[in-house]
This record gives sequence, C-alpha cells and structure tokens, in this order.
Amino acid sequence: MLIHADENAFNKVLAAKGTVIVDFFATWCGPCKMLGAVLDKVAPEISYDILKIDIDENAKLADEYEVMVVPTLLFIKDGEVIHRESGFFSKDKFMALVEAHMK
Repeated sequence: MLIHADENAFNKVLAAKGTVIVDFFATWCGPCKMLGAVLDKVAPEISYDILKIDIDENAKLADEYEVMVVPTLLFIKDGEVIHRESGFFSKDKFMALVEAHMK
C-alpha cells in the first residue's frame, strides 16, 4: 500500500518491527513522477508498505537520511536501513530489489 507520510509517521515505522520501503521524492522532479507511476503499479503486488516522503515538506528528515538525489528509496527492515537506491528504474528492477533485499 502507498502511504503519503510525514516525519511522525516515518518515526512510527522505524520504531515498529517489520519491513517497509520509503520513497523520498519531490513533486517537481520528473524522475520521481516516473518512479511514482512504477510504485503505483507494484504496490498491490507486494506485501510491503511504501511510504512516500516529500523532501520539500520534510527537509529535516531528508537531511537526516542524507538524501542527496531524488528519487531515493530506502529499504528498511526492523527499523534499520538495509539498502538504498537512487534514481529512476523500471518495474522489473524494482521487483528484483525487493526480492534481493526484503526477504
């Protein structure tokens, strides 16, 4: 499920057990929009939540996680970042990343 989140929601996810994917994006970013379309398609196919964090509305959080490029995805398991991926990529690459890092 895609969830538009803020810092409070993000912190709750970090405190909980489980896995989640965080998409740091910007509304003005072309590659972010393209990746957003991919995430819209795959969200029903995967068993993990995808948190969408707008870097302009959550600059402190983006700084804290050293997001220098958007889009940036963080793969988080039990509150720990286990993988980071930046830039646009296809549905196939996204699914391969999920398979490699979220099992």
